Amino acid sequence: MIGIGGRRSSHIAAIVVAFAAWPDAAAARPAAAAVQADYGDQARDHAAILAMAGTFKVTFDMRETTPLVAGYTPYPAKISGGHELVRAIVDTPDHVVLQHLLVVADGNGKTMVIKHWRQDWTFQPAHVLTYVAPGRWTLRPVPEAERRGAWSQTVWQTDDSPRYGGIGRWRYDDGATRWTSDETRRPLARRDATRGVPYDHYLGTNRHVLTPNGWVHEQDNAKIGSKDGRPATFVHEYVVNSYVPARDFPVAAAEDYWAKTHDYWAIVRAGWDAAIARDGGLALGEVADSGSVTGHQLMLLADDIVHGDATTAAASEEARDLIRGATRR
Repeated sequence: MIGIGGRRSSHIAAIVVAFAAWPDAAAARPAAAAVQADYGDQARDHAAILAMAGTFKVTFDMRETTPLVAGYTPYPAKISGGHELVRAIVDTPDHVVLQHLLVVADGNGKTMVIKHWRQDWTFQPAHVLTYVAPGRWTLRPVPEAERRGAWSQTVWQTDDSPRYGGIGRWRYDDGATRWTSDETRRPLARRDATRGVPYDHYLGTNRHVLTPNGWVHEQDNAKIGSKDGRPATFVHEYVVNSYVPARDFPVAAAEDYWAKTHDYWAIVRAGWDAAIARDGGLALGEVADSGSVTGHQLMLLADDIVHGDATTAAASEEARDLIRGATRR
């Protein structure tokens, strides 16, 4: 006969044996280890970033979804697109720069090449350039724990002046290759800045996902302004920019534009980098239809080079003067 103490010991032993034999319990340890291994693989991350380079049919789908202020009516969905050549203009193991070149028809049967946005990726960055207020960006130090295994993404305007930066980790669990940023403040895009909206900035999250047929750039934005003297979120917005591989467009026109202007744009990037390093950030006026006070002129100088109306040297010197003047304190 087994006493109370003996029964209790036998019962506990049975539970231990049963738990050890339970398949889910046995699988939990290696599963957790597998998830842990899905972060911070620099070479795998680097390959995922480079997978966003190529030639693409692009669709830009922007939709205001949930109004959060009484009386606010969400703006109708805006869908546009075109084709893009995305080039890796810098490629090292811990730093990749992807330059987007948009190719569209001008309405008169002619092809237009527009130097579009740029995204810079840096592995385990010491600082991230962040948007903090209208016309102001600062280099935010990144603590060691936050940057371990992470990549920053800095997004730049068409004239290579800054838009916003964030940091996150590439993930590969659950069968998806994706990078998600922290929540970052960012200036209004042209679609909003030009139409007199009540908000003045976004608080948003970026997600880049590789798909079986290209990749997508998703954004979750809260559109924030002031109401009755207090901060207010007017509406949420969901943006999906999809990139599907394609070559049925004048790729050669984009290649020609870049061949003629890449030296000029390298000097422009260096000018912005110098100003940011000098001041620990940047103070630069924003303009609704061109992003920044330098946007229109810097883009025109590149066009002058393409059309043979200016040399690279002359246009570059004028660009340096424009950047110095716009960022002088």
